[in-house]
Amino acid sequence: MKQLSSGANQHSGTDPSTQPGLYAGYVGLDVHKDTIAVAIVYAGREAPESWGTIPNTKKAVAKLVDRLYERKKTFLLCYEAGPCGYALYQNLTAMGMDCRVVAPPRNEKIKTDRRDALRLARLLRAGELVEVWVPDQEQEAVRDLCRCRADFKAQQQKLRQQLNAFVLRHGHHWPTNRKRWTRKHLEWLESLEFPYEHQAEVRDEYIAAVRMSSSRMVDLDQKLERALRGWSWAPLVNSLIALRGFDRLSAVTLLSELGDVSRFVSPNQLMGYLGLVPCVYSSGAHRRTGGVTQAGNHHARQVLVESAWCYRFPARQTAYMNRKAEDASSYAQAIAWKAQKRLCGRYRKLIKAGKAQKVVCVAIARELVGFVWDIACHEKHRVIRATREGTAF
Repeated sequence: MKQLSSGANQHSGTDPSTQPGLYAGYVGLDVHKDTIAVAIVYAGREAPESWGTIPNTKKAVAKLVDRLYERKKTFLLCYEAGPCGYALYQNLTAMGMDCRVVAPPRNEKIKTDRRDALRLARLLRAGELVEVWVPDQEQEAVRDLCRCRADFKAQQQKLRQQLNAFVLRHGHHWPTNRKRWTRKHLEWLESLEFPYEHQAEVRDEYIAAVRMSSSRMVDLDQKLERALRGWSWAPLVNSLIALRGFDRLSAVTLLSELGDVSRFVSPNQLMGYLGLVPCVYSSGAHRRTGGVTQAGNHHARQVLVESAWCYRFPARQTAYMNRKAEDASSYAQAIAWKAQKRLCGRYRKLIKAGKAQKVVCVAIARELVGFVWDIACHEKHRVIRATREGTAF
């Protein structure tokens, strides 16, 4: 995310100091499922004015655009990121309008759609809104598939927990030293006896739901694999797999959530975007740091923290790690080994210092972001060079 300037086109990188007054007016849109509240403010010091509320339909939005075009001036539009997604953004840009999706500003005591639209227009003119990165349609499609898989995986885990709790309530439990959800485990569940027929029926319903969820997960994995073959970011997946703690699923999830990692000018900026930097409370001579901010994309942050747990073991190059890194570039393999030595040693050092294990893993995830950023930026430039030279990646 980045700070918006009132006189610059952030997508083209125009310097606001060289083109003052690029926009004659600023339009704030408070978007809901059925309605859109519209407010406009012109460049200068005039107060914003409300244009009322329009239906959230393509026809109504087209009429609004025509109304803006009638003024023969350039306008910058914005609306807050929310559950309505990027359909309005794509619709407005297709009509030739300059639109931004921005992070929601701080809430006020009095909140109405009209006041929200007026405030958005005023803050947009002042350049005090933070722009949200908008993925293209291909990127969003892969991201939706990854999130769908994550949602159904959570449902599968919930069903398994419910089934385990049911059989435990009736005095049955699978040995803790044996693996669950194997063929033998399911056969054991089916062989359990209950005093009432209704309880056996409940057991059968739970088992059927678990089997169905497992089948659905296999189907989603196959669909994700097919989507990966034609994805423009697929070449970077093999490079990220070279890192310890990353497999194909985690690499695809991370890239689908972050998109072009090279848009971050430094690893520190990416760490802040992912919410892996500590909170800071500073006033005068007093300074106190808290836990991580947990801002930004929690899907990507979750992948990184889960991967960080693998660095609690000593650094080593096993046959599995070498096999999964076969398709990665030599640069990615070298960075992956460097990351192993650095992060595994860092984990042991922090544990010896008395830090809690979960706190240490979050710290490891923060440093892992730097290696991810390095590999992604290098491999992107390598893809660009190979494309220009007409050689294979």
